[in-house]
Amino acid sequence: MISRTTISRIFEAVRIEEVIGEFVTLRRSGKDMKAPCPFHNEKTPSFFVSPVKGIYKCFGCGKAGNAVTFLMEHEKYTFPEALKFLARKYNIAIEETIPTEEEKAKETESESIYLVNAYAQRFFTDNIFTTDEGKSIGLGYFRERGFTDETIKKFQLGYSQRSRNAFTETAQRAGYALDILRKAGLTRNDNDDFFHDRVIFPLHNVTGRVIAFAGRTMKASGSEPKYINSPETEIYNKSNTLYGIFFAKKAIATHDECYLVEGYTDVISLHQSGIENAVASSGTSLTVEQLRLVKRYSQNLTILYDGDPAGIKASLRGIDLALEEGLNIKVVVLPDGEDPDSFAQKTSASELRSFIKERTTDFIRYKARMLMDESGKDPAKKARIIKDIVLSVALIPEPITRTVYIKECSNIINIAEEILNYEIRKERENRYRQKISRQDDLNYIPEPASAPVAFQPVSPESTEQQEREVIRILLNYGHKIIRISPLEKGVRGIDPSAESGEPGEDIPVCRMIISGIREDGIEFRNPVLAEIFRLYCGEFDRGIIPEDTFFTSHQDIDICSASVELITSRYRLSDWETKFRITIPADEENLAETTMKALHALKEKIVKKMIIDFQEKLKNSTSGDEFQDLLVHDRKLQELKKHLSTRLGRVIIK
Repeated sequence: MISRTTISRIFEAVRIEEVIGEFVTLRRSGKDMKAPCPFHNEKTPSFFVSPVKGIYKCFGCGKAGNAVTFLMEHEKYTFPEALKFLARKYNIAIEETIPTEEEKAKETESESIYLVNAYAQRFFTDNIFTTDEGKSIGLGYFRERGFTDETIKKFQLGYSQRSRNAFTETAQRAGYALDILRKAGLTRNDNDDFFHDRVIFPLHNVTGRVIAFAGRTMKASGSEPKYINSPETEIYNKSNTLYGIFFAKKAIATHDECYLVEGYTDVISLHQSGIENAVASSGTSLTVEQLRLVKRYSQNLTILYDGDPAGIKASLRGIDLALEEGLNIKVVVLPDGEDPDSFAQKTSASELRSFIKERTTDFIRYKARMLMDESGKDPAKKARIIKDIVLSVALIPEPITRTVYIKECSNIINIAEEILNYEIRKERENRYRQKISRQDDLNYIPEPASAPVAFQPVSPESTEQQEREVIRILLNYGHKIIRISPLEKGVRGIDPSAESGEPGEDIPVCRMIISGIREDGIEFRNPVLAEIFRLYCGEFDRGIIPEDTFFTSHQDIDICSASVELITSRYRLSDWETKFRITIPADEENLAETTMKALHALKEKIVKKMIIDFQEKLKNSTSGDEFQDLLVHDRKLQELKKHLSTRLGRVIIK
């Protein structure tokens, strides 16, 4: 278990913009930074990072938290895993206490697979440098491909031996359980190695952890697949993975461009030539998840094709997905018979960069020209091609970009812009109707809104909205000093501005709230808000007014996310004031009154609920004495409700 002192040092050292910046390309926006949200798909950035407060918040899906919770949400780390990642990043030595049996039991299957994958990677890489078989076959193969030892070590390439269980037996002797080896996809059910007699390409996630492997056979017979991949596991999904993303992400963000190729060796050769912003789809058709992974770092995707027209045509569906995601797609076609790997080996780094720069073509223009050349003078083929191009252009979300492409395609295929506009508008309307139809379908299940756990939609009888407002004021202004008269200490509804004839008393806002809640015995219904209030009271009783970071850096992800949600402005003030010239009053302008009204609103909602309960009991009462007692209580509650409503400035209709 990581010591509290170490946790504090980590939080003090962390710069949230640096951590999140490893996964998302952040742009400066005043004192904050923003980006498209990595937790949900969006066109306009609504994900904000505050370096000053050390928090992030998405105004679209509601995700919020600190650097640790970001890693927990985004990378599915446990709390200790996220802390260890940050400790490595900021060179902080970790002090650990002895874990309890309960803590040991919480070790996840995912972490076990990560650990055994890391061991397997070291095993395979060591083979090519320390064993005769690995040197002659594995190292020999990679050197024949033109890879330097430095490149081999960078990508952690390796070799699995001809023996059918060399790895499994070695791993078991090292203490790794057979069931974890199987769950990681490294050992088959018959206890043979999943990979043997193959060169190995480890697959990394964006943080650099090994999530799976690919193996290329060394047999020339063709009796088995050339490449095999690890089966999918708790930490590996092929559709969500891009080979080389860990090594490429910084260069992609720096150059604001990502090169997409097909194979592992293509990526490695390009990196070795100095083009480090290259990744591979690993032989799979492009998926939405892979495209969104690219979008974290750049909107610009350039695809490097070999000269095979059939291969290019087969990939068009994936490109249409990229257009729909709003990516700017370009194409580079290599000379006949060349792929990125072979071409990079034959040219110098400067020649390769120059070739790519000179041959880069916008995808829509390339597709239009390619299909038109293919159609020749056949009218039927030309009509199908026009429809194909219309379908692609209709996917582009930006209207200005669509207009530019319509004009360009009109010139290429010799069709009037008005006709293309009409067809594209018709296609977009059809897509919209299909979308609405799916949503009307009783079987259609939309993606969840990813609202914070603490704040799910509430019923009209719920007090959650009022509870949130009280805790919001407590976290934001608990330390602020307000002046009240001696009669107001119990916050029983006395106007803070009233003159009592006695000098006022300066107290912190948190004292007014804590007294008001405790004296009336109010209990928060929302469990996360109740826990935040309990923690705050615990610090207050010790003579400490906790800062908001006490909660935003809490290891409980629900407490952290809820706290960030509550300390983040309820309104985008700059947007409202600039766009609509509206001035929204600040809470601080009359903080005592704001606090008092929040408490009254909570109490009023509780009283209303009590009245409903008492009236239900009155209906079901069978005893005269019981009825009279309930009636007395109901009248008292009605008077209290009237009093609270008056204090809140509401009109009472009789």
